[in-house]
Amino acid sequence: MPRVRELEVFRLVLPYGRRSESLLVKLTDHGGLTGWGELTTPQAKTWSRLAETLAALVVGVDWEHPDSVPAIDSAVDMACWDLWTRMRGVPLAEAIGGTRTSLMATVRLVPDPSVESLVARVNQQVCAGYGHVTLDIRPGWDVEPVRAVRRAYPALTLAVDCGNAYTEQEQLVALDSYGLEVIERPFPVSDLQAHASLQDQVSASVAVEVDTSAELDDFLTLRAARVLLLRPAAFPSLSEARRAHDRAAAAGWDIQCTGGQGAGLARAATVAVASLPGCTLPCDVTQPPRQNQIVNPIVGANAGVIAVPLTQPGLGHDIDEARVRRLAKESFRS
Repeated sequence: MPRVRELEVFRLVLPYGRRSESLLVKLTDHGGLTGWGELTTPQAKTWSRLAETLAALVVGVDWEHPDSVPAIDSAVDMACWDLWTRMRGVPLAEAIGGTRTSLMATVRLVPDPSVESLVARVNQQVCAGYGHVTLDIRPGWDVEPVRAVRRAYPALTLAVDCGNAYTEQEQLVALDSYGLEVIERPFPVSDLQAHASLQDQVSASVAVEVDTSAELDDFLTLRAARVLLLRPAAFPSLSEARRAHDRAAAAGWDIQCTGGQGAGLARAATVAVASLPGCTLPCDVTQPPRQNQIVNPIVGANAGVIAVPLTQPGLGHDIDEARVRRLAKESFRS
Protein backbone atom coordinates (compact mmCIF):
# COMPACT_ATOMS: atom_id res chain seq x y z
CA MET A 1 0.00 0.00 0.00
CA PRO A 2 1.59 3.33 -1.02
CA ARG A 3 2.32 5.88 1.67
CA VAL A 4 3.95 9.13 0.55
CA ARG A 5 6.57 10.43 2.97
CA GLU A 6 7.53 13.49 0.94
CA LEU A 7 6.22 15.60 -1.89
CA GLU A 8 7.83 18.32 -3.95
CA VAL A 9 6.19 20.67 -6.41
CA PHE A 10 8.12 22.65 -9.01
CA ARG A 11 7.00 25.55 -11.20
CA LEU A 12 8.99 25.37 -14.42
CA VAL A 13 9.31 28.04 -17.07
CA LEU A 14 10.38 26.13 -20.15
CA PRO A 15 13.24 27.85 -21.96
CA TYR A 16 12.28 27.36 -25.61
CA GLY A 17 9.43 28.31 -27.89
CA ARG A 18 6.82 30.47 -26.14
CA ARG A 19 8.38 29.85 -22.70
CA SER A 20 5.31 28.08 -21.41
CA GLU A 21 4.95 26.93 -17.81
CA SER A 22 4.48 23.50 -16.27
CA LEU A 23 3.91 22.35 -12.71
CA LEU A 24 5.68 19.12 -11.77
CA VAL A 25 4.70 17.01 -8.77
CA LYS A 26 7.15 14.50 -7.26
CA LEU A 27 5.93 11.94 -4.72
CA THR A 28 8.40 9.81 -2.72
CA ASP A 29 7.29 6.79 -0.68
CA HIS A 30 8.93 5.36 2.44
CA GLY A 31 10.91 2.91 0.32
CA GLY A 32 12.44 5.69 -1.78
CA LEU A 33 10.41 5.08 -4.94
CA THR A 34 9.21 8.19 -6.74
CA GLY A 35 6.30 9.09 -8.96
CA TRP A 36 6.10 12.18 -11.15
CA GLY A 37 3.22 14.11 -12.69
CA GLU A 38 2.82 17.25 -14.77
CA LEU A 39 0.21 19.95 -15.20
CA THR A 40 0.73 21.86 -18.44
CA THR A 41 -0.23 25.54 -18.80
CA PRO A 42 -1.37 25.87 -15.17
CA GLN A 43 -3.63 28.70 -14.03
CA ALA A 44 -2.16 31.31 -11.71
CA LYS A 45 -4.20 30.14 -8.71
CA THR A 46 -3.08 26.51 -9.07
CA TRP A 47 0.27 27.09 -7.34
CA SER A 48 -1.20 28.55 -4.16
CA ARG A 49 -3.95 25.92 -4.09
CA LEU A 50 -1.44 23.08 -4.26
CA ALA A 51 0.79 24.67 -1.64
CA GLU A 52 -2.13 25.07 0.74
CA THR A 53 -3.88 21.71 0.36
CA LEU A 54 -1.69 19.05 -1.21
CA ALA A 55 0.42 17.96 1.75
CA ALA A 56 -2.57 17.25 4.00
CA LEU A 57 -4.26 15.16 1.30
CA VAL A 58 -1.24 13.11 0.21
CA VAL A 59 1.62 12.96 2.73
CA GLY A 60 1.33 10.13 5.27
CA VAL A 61 -1.99 8.93 3.87
CA ASP A 62 -2.45 5.27 2.95
CA TRP A 63 -4.21 4.61 -0.35
CA GLU A 64 -4.90 1.43 -2.26
CA HIS A 65 -5.21 2.82 -5.78
CA PRO A 66 -4.69 6.18 -7.51
CA ASP A 67 -8.46 6.56 -7.83
CA SER A 68 -8.73 6.72 -4.04
CA VAL A 69 -6.61 9.89 -3.91
CA PRO A 70 -8.68 13.11 -4.19
CA ALA A 71 -8.60 14.37 -7.79
CA ILE A 72 -6.89 17.69 -7.03
CA ASP A 73 -5.55 17.99 -10.56
CA SER A 74 -4.07 15.87 -13.31
CA ALA A 75 -0.46 16.29 -12.09
CA VAL A 76 -1.18 14.74 -8.69
CA ASP A 77 -3.19 11.93 -10.28
CA MET A 78 -0.41 11.24 -12.79
CA ALA A 79 2.22 11.15 -10.04
CA CYS A 80 0.09 8.69 -8.05
CA TRP A 81 -0.28 6.43 -11.09
CA ASP A 82 3.45 6.64 -11.82
CA LEU A 83 4.32 5.72 -8.22
CA TRP A 84 1.67 2.97 -7.98
CA THR A 85 2.76 1.29 -11.22
CA ARG A 86 6.46 1.57 -10.36
CA MET A 87 5.76 -0.17 -7.05
CA ARG A 88 4.14 -3.02 -8.98
CA GLY A 89 6.77 -3.11 -11.70
CA VAL A 90 4.25 -2.62 -14.53
CA PRO A 91 4.11 0.02 -17.29
CA LEU A 92 1.43 2.67 -16.99
CA ALA A 93 0.08 1.76 -20.45
CA GLU A 94 -0.48 -1.82 -19.35
CA ALA A 95 -2.05 -0.79 -16.03
CA ILE A 96 -4.76 1.31 -17.68
CA GLY A 97 -5.55 -1.30 -20.32
CA GLY A 98 -3.31 -0.35 -23.23
CA THR A 99 -2.61 -3.00 -25.84
CA ARG A 100 -0.37 -1.34 -28.43
CA THR A 101 3.42 -1.50 -28.49
CA SER A 102 3.81 1.34 -30.99
CA LEU A 103 1.68 4.16 -32.36
CA MET A 104 1.40 5.91 -35.67
CA ALA A 105 2.02 9.64 -35.29
CA THR A 106 0.71 12.75 -36.95
CA VAL A 107 2.80 15.88 -37.30
CA ARG A 108 1.16 19.27 -36.78
CA LEU A 109 2.11 22.21 -39.01
CA VAL A 110 1.16 25.77 -38.07
CA PRO A 111 0.33 28.39 -40.72
CA ASP A 112 3.24 29.58 -42.87
CA PRO A 113 4.11 32.94 -44.41
CA SER A 114 3.34 31.42 -47.81
CA VAL A 115 1.69 28.38 -49.34
CA GLU A 116 4.98 27.48 -51.01
CA SER A 117 6.85 27.32 -47.70
CA LEU A 118 4.07 25.21 -46.22
CA VAL A 119 4.33 22.68 -49.04
CA ALA A 120 8.10 22.60 -48.51
CA ARG A 121 7.59 21.84 -44.81
CA VAL A 122 5.13 19.07 -45.64
CA ASN A 123 7.77 17.63 -47.96
CA GLN A 124 10.28 17.61 -45.10
CA GLN A 125 7.89 15.69 -42.87
CA VAL A 126 6.94 13.18 -45.56
CA CYS A 127 10.63 12.56 -46.21
CA ALA A 128 11.10 12.07 -42.44
CA GLY A 129 8.61 9.21 -42.52
CA TYR A 130 5.29 10.79 -41.62
CA GLY A 131 2.29 9.44 -43.51
CA HIS A 132 -0.22 11.63 -41.64
CA VAL A 133 -0.11 15.43 -41.47
CA THR A 134 -2.38 17.83 -39.57
CA LEU A 135 -2.54 21.41 -40.86
CA ASP A 136 -3.56 24.19 -38.50
CA ILE A 137 -5.98 26.43 -40.39
CA ARG A 138 -7.89 29.62 -39.61
CA PRO A 139 -10.39 31.82 -41.49
CA GLY A 140 -8.40 33.28 -44.37
CA TRP A 141 -5.83 30.47 -44.27
CA ASP A 142 -7.73 27.35 -45.21
CA VAL A 143 -8.80 26.38 -48.72
CA GLU A 144 -5.71 27.62 -50.55
CA PRO A 145 -3.08 25.86 -48.37
CA VAL A 146 -5.10 22.63 -48.22
CA ARG A 147 -5.53 22.67 -52.00
CA ALA A 148 -1.78 23.20 -52.52
CA VAL A 149 -0.78 20.39 -50.15
CA ARG A 150 -3.29 17.99 -51.69
CA ARG A 151 -2.06 18.74 -55.21
CA ALA A 152 1.54 18.11 -54.14
CA TYR A 153 0.65 14.93 -52.21
CA PRO A 154 -2.47 13.27 -53.60
CA ALA A 155 -2.14 10.15 -51.41
CA LEU A 156 -1.14 11.81 -48.13
CA THR A 157 -3.52 11.29 -45.20
CA LEU A 158 -4.46 14.82 -44.26
CA ALA A 159 -6.35 16.42 -41.38
CA VAL A 160 -7.01 20.03 -40.45
CA ASP A 161 -7.31 21.64 -37.03
CA CYS A 162 -9.54 24.72 -36.97
CA GLY A 163 -8.80 25.71 -33.38
CA ASN A 164 -12.53 26.35 -32.66
CA ALA A 165 -12.10 29.51 -34.75
CA TYR A 166 -14.96 29.25 -37.29
CA THR A 167 -18.49 30.63 -37.09
CA GLU A 168 -19.57 29.84 -40.67
CA GLN A 169 -19.61 26.45 -42.39
CA GLU A 170 -19.06 27.44 -46.02
CA GLN A 171 -15.26 27.28 -46.10
CA LEU A 172 -15.17 24.03 -44.12
CA VAL A 173 -17.66 22.36 -46.46
CA ALA A 174 -15.48 23.50 -49.38
CA LEU A 175 -12.49 21.73 -47.81
CA ASP A 176 -14.25 18.39 -47.97
CA SER A 177 -13.49 18.05 -51.68
CA TYR A 178 -9.79 17.63 -50.87
CA GLY A 179 -10.14 14.23 -49.25
CA LEU A 180 -9.59 15.19 -45.63
CA GLU A 181 -9.69 12.45 -43.02
CA VAL A 182 -10.66 14.70 -40.10
CA ILE A 183 -11.80 18.28 -39.51
CA GLU A 184 -10.74 19.01 -35.94
CA ARG A 185 -12.37 21.52 -33.59
CA PRO A 186 -14.26 23.54 -36.22
CA PHE A 187 -16.45 25.66 -33.90
CA PRO A 188 -16.62 26.69 -30.25
CA VAL A 189 -17.34 23.53 -28.29
CA SER A 190 -20.59 25.02 -26.97
CA ASP A 191 -22.12 25.16 -30.48
CA LEU A 192 -23.31 21.57 -30.79
CA GLN A 193 -25.75 22.31 -33.59
CA ALA A 194 -23.04 23.77 -35.83
CA HIS A 195 -20.95 20.62 -35.34
CA ALA A 196 -23.94 18.39 -36.09
CA SER A 197 -24.82 20.35 -39.22
CA LEU A 198 -21.25 20.23 -40.53
CA GLN A 199 -20.97 16.50 -39.89
CA ASP A 200 -24.14 15.98 -41.94
CA GLN A 201 -22.62 17.85 -44.91
CA VAL A 202 -19.09 16.47 -45.11
CA SER A 203 -17.60 13.03 -45.61
CA ALA A 204 -14.64 13.85 -43.37
CA SER A 205 -15.06 13.06 -39.69
CA VAL A 206 -15.63 16.04 -37.42
CA ALA A 207 -13.48 15.88 -34.28
CA VAL A 208 -14.25 17.56 -30.96
CA GLU A 209 -12.16 18.08 -27.86
CA VAL A 210 -14.01 17.99 -24.55
CA ASP A 211 -12.82 17.83 -20.95
CA THR A 212 -15.93 16.49 -19.22
CA SER A 213 -18.03 13.40 -19.71
CA ALA A 214 -21.16 15.55 -19.79
CA GLU A 215 -19.89 17.49 -22.83
CA LEU A 216 -19.01 14.24 -24.58
CA ASP A 217 -22.46 12.81 -23.87
CA ASP A 218 -24.09 15.85 -25.52
CA PHE A 219 -22.09 15.30 -28.70
CA LEU A 220 -22.82 11.58 -28.68
CA THR A 221 -26.54 12.20 -28.28
CA LEU A 222 -26.70 14.61 -31.22
CA ARG A 223 -24.25 12.59 -33.35
CA ALA A 224 -22.48 15.90 -33.79
CA ALA A 225 -19.06 14.39 -34.55
CA ARG A 226 -17.31 11.08 -35.22
CA VAL A 227 -13.92 11.62 -33.55
CA LEU A 228 -12.92 12.39 -29.97
CA LEU A 229 -9.74 14.40 -29.53
CA LEU A 230 -8.67 12.97 -26.19
CA ARG A 231 -6.24 15.17 -24.25
CA PRO A 232 -5.53 13.24 -21.03
CA ALA A 233 -4.08 16.28 -19.26
CA ALA A 234 -7.42 18.10 -19.66
CA PHE A 235 -9.18 15.55 -17.44
CA PRO A 236 -8.79 15.51 -13.66
CA SER A 237 -7.63 11.90 -13.70
CA LEU A 238 -6.40 9.20 -16.06
CA SER A 239 -9.37 7.07 -15.05
CA GLU A 240 -11.74 9.82 -16.18
CA ALA A 241 -9.87 10.04 -19.50
CA ARG A 242 -10.22 6.25 -19.80
CA ARG A 243 -13.98 6.53 -19.20
CA ALA A 244 -14.25 9.12 -21.98
CA HIS A 245 -12.33 6.73 -24.24
CA ASP A 246 -14.71 3.91 -23.37
CA ARG A 247 -17.84 5.98 -24.08
CA ALA A 248 -16.58 7.24 -27.42
CA ALA A 249 -15.37 3.81 -28.52
CA ALA A 250 -18.68 2.20 -27.53
CA ALA A 251 -20.47 4.74 -29.73
CA GLY A 252 -18.32 3.76 -32.71
CA TRP A 253 -16.23 6.91 -32.71
CA ASP A 254 -12.57 7.05 -33.64
CA ILE A 255 -10.24 8.52 -31.02
CA GLN A 256 -7.08 10.53 -31.38
CA CYS A 257 -4.89 11.20 -28.35
CA THR A 258 -3.26 14.60 -28.28
CA GLY A 259 -0.97 16.42 -25.88
CA GLY A 260 2.35 17.79 -27.08
CA GLN A 261 2.83 20.58 -24.57
CA GLY A 262 4.93 20.65 -21.45
CA ALA A 263 8.16 19.08 -20.25
CA GLY A 264 7.57 15.48 -21.34
CA LEU A 265 5.65 13.85 -18.50
CA ALA A 266 2.22 14.81 -19.84
CA ARG A 267 3.32 13.61 -23.27
CA ALA A 268 4.32 10.26 -21.76
CA ALA A 269 0.87 9.93 -20.18
CA THR A 270 -0.67 10.79 -23.56
CA VAL A 271 1.26 7.93 -25.18
CA ALA A 272 0.07 5.53 -22.47
CA VAL A 273 -3.57 6.50 -23.06
CA ALA A 274 -3.06 6.33 -26.84
CA SER A 275 -2.16 2.66 -26.47
CA LEU A 276 -5.79 1.92 -25.48
CA PRO A 277 -7.64 -0.19 -28.07
CA GLY A 278 -10.11 2.53 -29.09
CA CYS A 279 -7.43 5.07 -30.04
CA THR A 280 -7.54 4.34 -33.74
CA LEU A 281 -6.12 7.57 -35.18
CA PRO A 282 -2.48 8.71 -35.16
CA CYS A 283 -1.23 10.14 -31.87
CA ASP A 284 -0.22 13.80 -31.63
CA VAL A 285 2.68 14.50 -29.28
CA THR A 286 4.74 16.34 -31.86
CA GLN A 287 4.37 19.97 -30.82
CA PRO A 288 7.83 21.57 -30.67
CA PRO A 289 10.20 22.14 -29.12
CA ARG A 290 11.54 18.76 -28.06
CA GLN A 291 14.35 20.55 -26.15
CA ASN A 292 11.85 21.43 -23.42
CA GLN A 293 11.62 17.84 -22.24
CA ILE A 294 13.14 16.72 -18.94
CA VAL A 295 12.57 13.00 -19.58
CA ASN A 296 14.92 10.39 -21.01
CA PRO A 297 14.30 9.13 -23.58
CA ILE A 298 12.34 12.08 -24.88
CA VAL A 299 8.76 11.48 -25.98
CA GLY A 300 8.37 11.80 -29.73
CA ALA A 301 8.13 10.06 -33.05
CA ASN A 302 10.82 8.37 -35.10
CA ALA A 303 9.96 8.05 -38.80
CA GLY A 304 6.31 8.68 -37.95
CA VAL A 305 6.14 6.01 -35.22
CA ILE A 306 5.97 6.46 -31.43
CA ALA A 307 7.22 3.65 -29.21
CA VAL A 308 5.10 2.72 -26.18
CA PRO A 309 7.52 2.02 -23.27
CA LEU A 310 6.40 -1.44 -22.16
CA THR A 311 9.72 -2.65 -20.73
CA GLN A 312 9.91 -0.04 -17.97
CA PRO A 313 7.46 0.47 -15.08
CA GLY A 314 5.42 3.61 -14.57
CA LEU A 315 5.58 6.31 -17.22
CA GLY A 316 8.63 4.52 -18.64
CA HIS A 317 10.99 7.50 -18.67
CA ASP A 318 13.78 8.65 -16.39
CA ILE A 319 13.60 12.20 -15.01
CA ASP A 320 16.51 14.62 -15.35
CA GLU A 321 16.00 15.94 -11.83
CA ALA A 322 19.04 18.20 -11.96
CA ARG A 323 17.56 19.96 -14.99
CA VAL A 324 14.17 20.20 -13.26
CA ARG A 325 15.81 22.05 -10.39
CA ARG A 326 17.68 24.35 -12.76
CA LEU A 327 14.48 25.26 -14.61
CA ALA A 328 12.36 25.65 -11.47
CA LYS A 329 11.35 29.23 -10.71
CA GLU A 330 9.60 28.16 -7.53
CA SER A 331 9.37 24.98 -5.51
CA PHE A 332 8.13 23.71 -2.18
CA ARG A 333 8.59 20.50 -0.21
CA SER A 334 6.43 18.85 2.45
